[in-house]
Amino acid sequence: MKNKIKINVILSEVAAAQSAAATQSKDPYTHPMWMWSGRPRPLPLSLLLLLLLTLTLISPLSLQAQTNPIALKNAKLLTITHGVIENGSVVMQNGKITAVGAATSVNIPPDAKIIDASGMTIYPGLIDSETSLGLTEISAENMTNDMIELSDEIMPHMHTADAFHAESALIPVARLNGITNAIVAPGGADTLPGQDSFIQLAGASAPEMLLIRDNAMPLNFTGDERRNKGGFEKRKFPSTRMGLAAQLRQAFIDAQDYKAKWGEYDRKKSEAGQNQNNNNNNNKEKKSDPVPPKRDLKLEALIPYLEGKKTIVLAAESPSDLQTAVSLANEFHLKFVLNHIAHSQPVLDYVASLKVPVIVGPIYEAPKEDERYDAVYSLPAQLYKRGVKILFASYSAHNVRNLPDAAGFATAFGLPYDEALKAITLNPAEVWGVADQLGSLDVGKTANIVVANGDPLDVKTDVKQVFIQGREIPMTSRQTQLRDEYSK
Repeated sequence: MKNKIKINVILSEVAAAQSAAATQSKDPYTHPMWMWSGRPRPLPLSLLLLLLLTLTLISPLSLQAQTNPIALKNAKLLTITHGVIENGSVVMQNGKITAVGAATSVNIPPDAKIIDASGMTIYPGLIDSETSLGLTEISAENMTNDMIELSDEIMPHMHTADAFHAESALIPVARLNGITNAIVAPGGADTLPGQDSFIQLAGASAPEMLLIRDNAMPLNFTGDERRNKGGFEKRKFPSTRMGLAAQLRQAFIDAQDYKAKWGEYDRKKSEAGQNQNNNNNNNKEKKSDPVPPKRDLKLEALIPYLEGKKTIVLAAESPSDLQTAVSLANEFHLKFVLNHIAHSQPVLDYVASLKVPVIVGPIYEAPKEDERYDAVYSLPAQLYKRGVKILFASYSAHNVRNLPDAAGFATAFGLPYDEALKAITLNPAEVWGVADQLGSLDVGKTANIVVANGDPLDVKTDVKQVFIQGREIPMTSRQTQLRDEYSK
């Protein structure tokens, strides 16, 4: 019994320390923990105990099909697409929204579970446009990080879907503040680090949570990708921006050549089949089939992007990097959205002329010494005034819960409220190709719905209930369960 008490005390102290560390953790793009070197180390006993406790307390959430209808009545509805309904109702059935409107006009099925949401605000589930959810757990422990593959700078054949960890204890934390969907992206230390995935934040396994595999790919050109760390003797190619650009250009040229070779092979194979039919009819000897090119997963992964079928997420911070990266993208006719342009204020008119969406955030980045104090906060408003569609991202795993706070800060610096709300709902749904399913309270869309006691962009608002595919999600996380366990 005494040993059990001691273990409980140790676990409580470790959990508190980890919680404090998570609260103070920095953006992984600013402080890349994955750059640590050295041989793999065994997990310390305290961390091992913490992970065992986490697995006990947080199990994957099985998302079975919704059975009976659910009706939310008498709430304020933020529909996104057709205004605000002050006293409205929403009906969910079979994982879809089946009715939305004024409370007096919505027909509720007789077998529905009715929830009186008087005094509540209901809005669609929020979408984070770049996270590392499921790729990292404890930033300071390499054994729990699958953020980036550093063996090469050009790694488009890496798939975040292959590393996504559905059991992550950070996912319930994000759900508690109304985030129901997110982009999972690899770390930013490579120019082409791998391909993103679009997930929903509930499910019993990775396949159940991965809605779209390989939906986009980052192309990073911030300068941080240069292999020039650790002194001159440790530098290797590419150690300059010239090297980064040349390496990227060669990768896309090689992919074009690879595509042409396979196209030639397919043509010869088709002709061989046609000739074989003719030879059979004429009793002629069969000719040997053409030999296919050797498969190259790296080049193969680039082809959908060269064809414009998938989106490149183009990251560049300074004006010069931005213009170089955009020039490169245009050279190969890539379809792209912009990312990480927080310090490109002098060229915002140029950004607007590109007529592409821009991902903005987080709210924790400080201005540079030659920028205004509000450069980061006012960027969304400046982009909106120029007609640019914006999306918000947390760029994190531990701070995904703060996504609506970023949009709220932007409203204080000039971004219209409705546009801020669209930037975490409908805009990302449109950019990521899921607007027919997510992003607004509309009949026929997936029933990802949030019920809160106030404005979603107000930090004082408390989310009371989240529905994903019409199912009530437990409003618990590792922190709430530890709180309840040790406050008895």
